Amino acid sequence: MSELAVTYLGGPTVMLEYAGLSFLTDPTFDEPGRYPDPDGGQALVKTRGPALHPADLRRVDVVLLSHHHHEDNLDTAGREFLATVPLTLTTSLGASELAGTAAALEPGESRRVGPVTVTATRALHGPDGVAELLGPVIGFILRADGEPTVYVSGDNESIDVVRGVAADFGPIPLAVLNAGAARVSEIDANLTLGSADTAEAATILGSPHVVGVHTDDWEHFTENRIRLEAAFADAGIGHVLVATPRGERVLLRDERA
Repeated sequence: MSELAVTYLGGPTVMLEYAGLSFLTDPTFDEPGRYPDPDGGQALVKTRGPALHPADLRRVDVVLLSHHHHEDNLDTAGREFLATVPLTLTTSLGASELAGTAAALEPGESRRVGPVTVTATRALHGPDGVAELLGPVIGFILRADGEPTVYVSGDNESIDVVRGVAADFGPIPLAVLNAGAARVSEIDANLTLGSADTAEAATILGSPHVVGVHTDDWEHFTENRIRLEAAFADAGIGHVLVATPRGERVLLRDERA
């Protein structure tokens, strides 16, 4: 087994070292700022910059981009960063609009990247109806011979989606889960998992290691890291939530069932 390590940069952005490759999730490298909604909805406000900038990173082989149309998953500097990466895997719409090295994956489709098979999973960015309005989102499964399976949820709010991932690929030794109960004023619903639902997702997936992201650095994330830790403790699984100090590389052990 190769080294399995994570480095949390902020927001939804994590460097994942897996099977000898480096994957980066949803690049957000801007400093704090405000992003108006072109359709007149709530502006997104970033409150803190990243722990590391592109120049600070080791080689990035692949970007796993759950979706491209919200700045809290791909901000201005994040878009610029994509041009420096050999491959970005994202939705079909994202690949079409980003072009360059972006490649499309529909849920259920796979792409081989070196020794790693990357499979897109469903994700619902809010409840039925809302998710369709907000646009397509995907998650990712990473698999390689002799390596633990990894699930990267992307911006998903649906526990039913998590159950489907567990049925198809579980148990999942490492899950990177977007939490934070993201909300905007014009939609009366969570757009990502709340803290209690994230703990439930970890239990469903059977994950001994959970990296919780998408909880801080943006005003519309309504449940922060402290709330997430409390929810895992209340569920009796506080030990599975990986401590991820900003900018620090955390080496994980393989604990496959």
